[in-house]
Amino acid sequence: MPKARRAKKVEARRKREFTLRGKTLPELQAMSLEDLTKVLTARARRSIRRGFNSETTLFFEAMRTSAPGKTVRTHCRDALVLPEHVGRHVAIHNGKEFKDIEVRPEMIGHYFGEFALTRRFEKHSGPGVGATRSSKFMPLK
Repeated sequence: MPKARRAKKVEARRKREFTLRGKTLPELQAMSLEDLTKVLTARARRSIRRGFNSETTLFFEAMRTSAPGKTVRTHCRDALVLPEHVGRHVAIHNGKEFKDIEVRPEMIGHYFGEFALTRRFEKHSGPGVGATRSSKFMPLK
């Protein structure tokens, strides 16, 4: 397959409208919370069925009342991303700092904590750079 045709297919895939189990974003936003539970995964259904705690409820209320361009800061990492949050900006605390994210449709049904990682990946340099005596004389290329 030539590169141009392959690039067209990739571009067509990118432009495809978001759906979650056959429902488009406007349909998801129009649903009630009970109807939404039928579309979400089992973990999200259980979380909604058990009810939200007071911290999560306050966070959801802050999201509803804030201006669309304003960032809402929160420590509430166990809050579900709902369709009404799409397009909003949230700063989630990762234990050290607040990480800014914009809520996209693909995040629906996940938890906010999944998008602000608490551990960072540490990449070590090669052998011989401040390492043990046995690797001290390794070439630094």
